Amino acid sequence: MTDAIVAEDVRRAYGDTVALSGVSLSVPAGEVFALVGPNGAGKTTLVRSITGTTDYEGSIALFGDHPRTFDRSRLGLLPQDFTPHERLTAQELIAYYAGLYDQTHPPGQILTDVGLTDSAEVPYEDLSGGQQRRACVGTALVNDPDLLILDEPTTGIDPAGRRHLWTLLEELAETGTTILLTTHYMAEAERLADRVGLLADGELVAVDTPAALIDAHGGETRLTVETTPAPNAVSLDLEYRTAVSGTELVVYDVGPTEIGAVVDRLAAAGLEAESLTWSEPSLADVYLELAGESVEGNIGRSEGQTPESGDLDALTTEGPS
Repeated sequence: MTDAIVAEDVRRAYGDTVALSGVSLSVPAGEVFALVGPNGAGKTTLVRSITGTTDYEGSIALFGDHPRTFDRSRLGLLPQDFTPHERLTAQELIAYYAGLYDQTHPPGQILTDVGLTDSAEVPYEDLSGGQQRRACVGTALVNDPDLLILDEPTTGIDPAGRRHLWTLLEELAETGTTILLTTHYMAEAERLADRVGLLADGELVAVDTPAALIDAHGGETRLTVETTPAPNAVSLDLEYRTAVSGTELVVYDVGPTEIGAVVDRLAAAGLEAESLTWSEPSLADVYLELAGESVEGNIGRSEGQTPESGDLDALTTEGPS
């Protein structure tokens, strides 16, 4: 089966600022691929390259065709920065985009799919931020695309609305739609994606299933124990690696069946466990492990202040992708 997306050695620079530095990836038809990475990593530039809306070096093919000659009726796209006609109602907005294609889903079905049936007659400018984003997602679904590309689709959506859209995307994937999404929500990538690609400083530093990435880079399990007295007040004799912060003791690489034995050992040492928290490594741990320096370098950046936003005047300022 033809891959839905094949990108080879894709490069893009804005003046002296390198946004993409030789990115190569392939997305098989029917796969959900999540692209994650710190602000300014190049995610939006890569999406724009894949959809043929910016120039780039290297090669990209969508189902074997060049992005700019690919049949647009097979593509659904939601850019990160997308402001539709604000005075149109949600119903009118979906109907407007449906009118751009020969064959579409009924607008009423799309409104139901994105959870806006009760707000169908509300002007876009009067919808909440989360409702606006759901309406925007709807505009990318009207043509029942074979390839759906979503750049930060659930930004600004409340947790309930986000889970509603997750279910919708899972249903689309089950019917064979290929989905490429960028996201800052690690839980979103972990739940939806067959594979995840981590982009940092314009390079794709890791690609694999969420489980494989967690196994390889997520680190150890952690048992956090709030103790009385403080854990540094006694001498501990544990075979596990530990760390102390105030009244908290963190015990690493403890299996769930070993927690009781650790608590007993602490009690024998004179420490009473006030609270216990056990956690497994997650995709967020992988993100921090592989892109930690990039994450630190993006702290404090503001929206829309990098070449990723399309504003070349922003090259001297800092901002996210």
